[in-house]
Amino acid sequence: MDKSIEEQLAILRNEIKSLTQEVYRNNFSSSQDFNKFIRFNARLKIPHYDAIPPVGEVGELIEVGGLLYICSSNNVFTLV
Repeated sequence: MDKSIEEQLAILRNEIKSLTQEVYRNNFSSSQDFNKFIRFNARLKIPHYDAIPPVGEVGELIEVGGLLYICSSNNVFTLV
C-alpha cells in the first residue's frame, strides 16, 4: 500500500537530516574535472626588450631580438 503523505514527509525529513549531518561532519568529498580546449581570438601584446631583463615574474612573456621568452622561475627567462 502507498504510504500516507505524513509518512512520506517524515521519511524525507529524516533523509534530509541525515544528509545535513553528513555535510556538517565533513564526511564526504568530491571533485570534478572538465577537459576543454580553449582558443583565444584576441591579440596578445608582448613587451619588446633589447636584452633579457634582470627581474621577471613567473609566467611573464617577453620578446628579445625576435625570440619569445617566458619567466620559468623568479628572474629566470627560458626560450619558448
